[in-house]
Amino acid sequence: MPPPDYGRSLTSFSINLLSADLARALVFQRDVLGAALLHADEDLLIVAGCGSQWMLHADHTYDAHPLLGDTRAAGRRGAGAELRLHGCDPDAVAARAAEFGFRVLDGPRDQPDHGLREAHVIDDDGYVWVPDVPLP
Repeated sequence: MPPPDYGRSLTSFSINLLSADLARALVFQRDVLGAALLHADEDLLIVAGCGSQWMLHADHTYDAHPLLGDTRAAGRRGAGAELRLHGCDPDAVAARAAEFGFRVLDGPRDQPDHGLREAHVIDDDGYVWVPDVPLP
């Protein structure tokens, strides 16, 4: 789909993340999170999983945008934000994250106060992904 058509097709809420290394980001998205790859080129990944779609743009696509400078100056990307994937098995994601060399920050563990079993895993760009499933 041409980019203008894709842009016009977006509704509701979406996330676009900047990535220093799209090839490594693809490993995390596909092999750790189990997301389906909808589009990949040297500038952009579009993935889908757990009923959602999201995008990852290569840093160089933001060379003329002030967001890239702020992102680089801030240090670790994603600090203070959780990207939650509801209905995504935290045990499986944490195991795959460890297998592929990504950091498991916390869990997987039951969070009775939330009614969820969840894990916190960090991709190479510093984004914290939280797969979770409801507790019985």
